[in-house]
Amino acid sequence: MDISLTNIDNKANKALRATSIHGMLWLQTHFENDEWEALSNNSVIISDADAIRLSEDATLAGIKIESLSDISILDVLSKTN
Repeated sequence: MDISLTNIDNKANKALRATSIHGMLWLQTHFENDEWEALSNNSVIISDADAIRLSEDATLAGIKIESLSDISILDVLSKTN
């Protein structure tokens, strides 16, 4: 896999993470320079609609996408009050 998309909040937003150098290079060509630090720190969150568009574009470019969409991170984190 080159890019990973993981649900983070009730499946409305996704965490975007490059998992290979190919994924990182592809993302750098699609994001502004001032966003590269967030990309390299795996701290980018995008909407579900943007994730769909990004996935379609990346797949056409030969980038492999891993989309973990069946469950949200919030569903698996222990809940404390």
